[in-house]
Formats: sequence, C-alpha cells, structure tokens
Amino acid sequence: MGDDEALRSQDLRKVYTSKGAPPVEALAGVSLNVRRGERVALLGRNGAGKTTFLKIASTLLRPTSGSIEVFGYDIARTPERARPYIAVVPQEGKPFFHLTPREQVYTYLRARGLARETARSRTEEALGRMGLTEIADRLAITLSGGQRQRTMVATVIATEAPLLFLDEPSIGMDPFARRDVWESLRELTRRGSTILLTTHYLDEAEALSDRLYIIERGRVLVTGTADDLKRSVGGTLKVTMPGGGALAESFRSFGSSVVDGSHLTIIVPPERLGELMELAVRQRLVATVGPVTLEEAFLRVVGRSIDED
Repeated sequence: MGDDEALRSQDLRKVYTSKGAPPVEALAGVSLNVRRGERVALLGRNGAGKTTFLKIASTLLRPTSGSIEVFGYDIARTPERARPYIAVVPQEGKPFFHLTPREQVYTYLRARGLARETARSRTEEALGRMGLTEIADRLAITLSGGQRQRTMVATVIATEAPLLFLDEPSIGMDPFARRDVWESLRELTRRGSTILLTTHYLDEAEALSDRLYIIERGRVLVTGTADDLKRSVGGTLKVTMPGGGALAESFRSFGSSVVDGSHLTIIVPPERLGELMELAVRQRLVATVGPVTLEEAFLRVVGRSIDED
C-alpha cells in the first residue's frame, strides 16, 4: 500500500457457513482504499456487508480470503501491530452499564496507555463535544439510547487514534446530536485522524464523506464523491409530477425516469427544463423542480431505495 494510505483492502471475502444451511457470502470481493486524513463512508442498505467489513478491518473478525492492511500492517497476519492505530465504535455498542460517561471515556483512554493528565483532559473535551457534561456522572444504565450512543462516540473520538472506525455512529440520535458528531469527526480529520464510517443515512454520507463507496450484497457497486455520483445520474435537476405516472412514455426522451405509483420523477439536464415544463403544462400536470440528491444516485446504482428490505 502507498505511504499516503491508512487502509487498503484487496478482494476481501467473508463467507459464513453453518451446518445444514447454504453458505452466506457477506463480502464478495471488496477492494477499497482510504487515504490518510480522509473521511470515507461505506453507504448501503442494512445487510449490505458494511458491518462485516468494519469488523474485519478492526481485527474483530477474520476474512475468508483476500487481504486488508492498516498503515502497512496485514490485519490477518499481524493484528497486534495494527490495533494501536485503531479505535472503533461498534454498531449498537453499549457503554459499561455500571460506569458513568466520564468513567467510561477515562477508563478506555487509560487502558490504551494514555497518561493520567492526558486522559483526563481528553475525557472532558470529548464529553463537552458530545453534549454529555451535564450527565457525565450518571450511571450508563440510567441514560437514554441516544445518550449511550453519544458516550460511545465520545469514547472513541477522545482517543484521537490515527484510524477511527464508526459503524452507524449517529443511530438513535436526535438531529442536534447528529450534527455534534459530524462536527467532531470533521475536527478529528483536521487534526490528522483518518475516518471510515458506515451509514445508511444518505444525508450523513453526503455531509461527512470526502469519498463514498456504495455497497450492496457484499460488493462495491460504485465509488466517488457525492457530487460525482449525483452527476452520474445524467442531469442536475429533478422534476416530480404527481399524477404523471400514466404519462411516463411521453416524457421518456427527457432523461431517466422513475414511476412510483401515480408519481413520475425525471432527471433532466437544465437546458431541456423549459421544454419539459411546456409539455407538463399541456398535459395539465403540476411539476416541482429541485436539485438531484444522493438518493436519486443511490436508486440508480442499487435499483431500489436505501430503506427497502
């Protein structure tokens, strides 16, 4: 792997086998790289393979085949060399129920070998960033799900580890807490950390990632910036017409279209918008125009909604 890379995987595969059941391929040859100082999102539906990838990358799970390196150390061959570089927020991770957020963060930092004073100051900073100062001395068992998740994120950002793995970091959080997480992660990369996160929230992937990988059924379907993916849809404007579903054929020449019940949505280049609107008026349709979002790109690449099972 190159000197500027924090992580590289090559043809990574993971197959789960159990007696009497067909094998399940959770990862089907994932190759990706994360450069130092970059924020990269693995975006995909639940069950797409994102968590499996993160478990292997953070030395919690062995791959069936393929390779993965962290700062040049092979995860499968020398996990103990890679671990000091890594900190991880597991999906639905829970703080120790008999510890307070302050104790949780501080204990974890001390276990990683940080000096008392450093651990203390970083604990207070992380608790402040995550809006936990007022509840820092309450037992974790008395906290809400969102507060526990914030405690887990605080624990990991306090490490300032070179490579941070976050599996669905803002799950169960209110909108304000999510934005606190996002800003904290941006600040960490400004300080030199590298971040790989999984998410099925399109707004999170767009707000946080320098690049993203869309994963579906254990495979990487596409990679690029959010803007690259939106451009790949074939236009920059989205026109939505309630009641236009039955007339989809007459709008087909304008660009790619999706019929959802009676709704018709068309992705159109700006230069053809006027012509499309004239046709909509003639057909007595109300048309709403807006920018193409990451959701349209996701639908185009994956062929179905991110929330669909």
